[in-house]
Amino acid sequence: MQRGMALRKKFQILRALTKSKSVKKRSIIIDALLYIYKLRLQVEAIKREYQYLLDHIQEVKVEKLETGYMAVTIRCKKGEEMMVSILEAFEKLDVNVVQAKATCKHLFGMEAIVEANNNIDETILSRARAGPVVPEA
Repeated sequence: MQRGMALRKKFQILRALTKSKSVKKRSIIIDALLYIYKLRLQVEAIKREYQYLLDHIQEVKVEKLETGYMAVTIRCKKGEEMMVSILEAFEKLDVNVVQAKATCKHLFGMEAIVEANNNIDETILSRARAGPVVPEA
């Protein structure tokens, strides 16, 4: 009886995680498989975008200014939508671009002052200072 209760509880958790509207175990499992498949597609898209940025970015500098503000300098090969990708990365980190300068002579360059909406973890800052890191497969 306890096993049955534990199994029901696990199905409830699985149903909540996958936002399944079904109550049948079989349907919940199918919804979970679809959810996992969608997550895998998202991970692959992120890996492709990350690899694109790795192939193009040549330099990233992050310098902490006054409380809540940072100076970010980025130099990279010219590429389509490079500024869009960088601004999307800022958005994912939950930072606002307060001021920015961009150049596109021989390389694409951007200098920005950004404000963190939340406290940015020191590990993120140290990773940015260290440069791009290749994700594990």
